[in-house]
Amino acid sequence: MQTPHSPHHRPHTLTSRRTLLAFLGASAVAGPLLATRTATATPAPLSVKAIGLDDPAKKEIAMKLVCSAENSSLNWKNYYRYIEDIDDGRGYTAGIIGFCSGTGDMLDLVELYTQRKPGNVLAKYLPALRRVDGTDSHEGLDPTFVRDWEKAAEDPAFQKAQNDERDRVYFNPAVKQGKTDGIGVLGQFCYYDAIVMHGDGGDSTSFRNIRKRALRSAKTPAQGGDEVTYLNAFLDARVWAMKQEEAHEDTSRVDTAQRVFLRRKNLNLDPPLDWKVYGDSYHIG
Repeated sequence: MQTPHSPHHRPHTLTSRRTLLAFLGASAVAGPLLATRTATATPAPLSVKAIGLDDPAKKEIAMKLVCSAENSSLNWKNYYRYIEDIDDGRGYTAGIIGFCSGTGDMLDLVELYTQRKPGNVLAKYLPALRRVDGTDSHEGLDPTFVRDWEKAAEDPAFQKAQNDERDRVYFNPAVKQGKTDGIGVLGQFCYYDAIVMHGDGGDSTSFRNIRKRALRSAKTPAQGGDEVTYLNAFLDARVWAMKQEEAHEDTSRVDTAQRVFLRRKNLNLDPPLDWKVYGDSYHIG
């Protein structure tokens, strides 16, 4: 199995039990003013609800796009069993979205799995995961944790737990904020990829502060701004954030992927999609 390279992984803030704060703000509501009906007027057709990144087909595209950047592959389901220490100071990095033993999200995942399936092969590591949270230590995990993680990854219940934690911590908040801001599928993906890499803590390079930086120069569609203009501002802010950390100085996951779709004004992420990350070419037909 191909393993990710360390530059592909997001930085995690080493805080104990990192919890993403709830996104604030009500969804913008927009709609045409209703004309006065006359006796001869025909009812207007029901509007079709706009597709978001949470549409199953679009979500699958999102998973592949992120996997191309995180793992140099489109086969994201191959990475339930992935685990290694990539020497980034965050302990073990594992699973489909890079849960880390040093940042709390791996602990949350194993707690969820154990809640759903007590006595699973990883449950015995919960005390050690609590101790190493906020550090890069393997104390209490070695020498059997890697083997047992790979064994657990064969369990559909653990795979579902990974999916659910990915959605709770990263995917759903990104989509929610994107819909609140009035941006479409591509914009929601830009938000998701940013949260995956940067998290949403209080530091200047977190997702919420990338968004705030973008708002200095552009308005969201919900605020009356142009979507393309706003997304360009957001990606400018994202590139700035990436360049603050040496491991993410290669900004191709923005420059030759997300910007490619934006230049083509493919705001709905409709296939076919062609992009590059770290010089490698990818295609979704």
